[in-house]
Amino acid sequence: MAENLPDHEFNQALAAIESESISVNEKIDLLIQIAVGLQQRPKSPQQLHNAVTLYDKALALCPDHETLLQARTHARKGTALQAIPEASTEFLFKAQAEFETALPVLTQTGTAEEVAEVEMNLGLVLQALAGFRAAPITEAIAAYQRSLLVFTREAYATEYAILHNNLATAFLSIPMSDERGKMREALAVQSFQEALKVINLIDQPAEYAMLQNNLGNALQYVSSSHAVENNLRALEAYDEALKVRTVQDTPYEYANTLCNKANCLQNLPDDLNNPDAGNRERLRTARRYYREANEIFKQYGDMPKANMISEMLEQLEADIGTGLSGSRTGKGFGESRI
Repeated sequence: MAENLPDHEFNQALAAIESESISVNEKIDLLIQIAVGLQQRPKSPQQLHNAVTLYDKALALCPDHETLLQARTHARKGTALQAIPEASTEFLFKAQAEFETALPVLTQTGTAEEVAEVEMNLGLVLQALAGFRAAPITEAIAAYQRSLLVFTREAYATEYAILHNNLATAFLSIPMSDERGKMREALAVQSFQEALKVINLIDQPAEYAMLQNNLGNALQYVSSSHAVENNLRALEAYDEALKVRTVQDTPYEYANTLCNKANCLQNLPDDLNNPDAGNRERLRTARRYYREANEIFKQYGDMPKANMISEMLEQLEADIGTGLSGSRTGKGFGESRI
């Protein structure tokens, strides 16, 4: 019975707008309240679609002079649209349109925090669209930077950390085809470190682990003449993430970090003082990590990652067999969070 409660509330909201016993403002408030509830812990994509429907009905009831209420509802509708899982750009473009509709009004008559929140969500949508090559990643970076003018480290630590994490992943997503690539990599590392100034292991363990995982990736793949030093720092970051991520509690995230750590081990010698002696022992450890992660990805049905790791394992076996030093760049599994 409890599993059907959100659908019951959705139908109840639809029935309420036909009732003559409550005012228009009460109907709008009810529609928005139930839509927000559907978004918070959706059990299926349909509940997100239902939330969008309720926002649309609230907008249809909203008087023309209530421009601020309309803008706030457009912004909420945008967050519902961007959360709908879809292997295309359809809902991302719709979310972008909602945020861009809300922003001018919120800028004029809303609060600075409302504007900054919309800018942050717009940045996430633009970053996702950039992944489809449907928007410039620089537009996402600009939106995050505008949001940071309000969401400062002192006043809004959580938002500050999220923005810096997303800024860093945006910097790292830009191809290294120009001379500014090294600067962007350095900015990415700096952004992860900024986020970690306000996120700690005790109070925000999940966010702390995500940031350490992503910092490890940034350090591991940065172009630098200090590759060994960076890889050692990356290992430290992955180990920090693995203080939180366990095979029992967060197996999928654990597998991501385990793979990243395995990638890093392949590029470190067994004896730091004698790098020419090879790294067979580190390769064996990497093999063990890959195998463990591969089983987890298969259990979750993530075959693209499982297949990628299988290919890496084949090459790793050859390296271990010949005793050659395995120095290569695997794919880092980074993460972002709304």
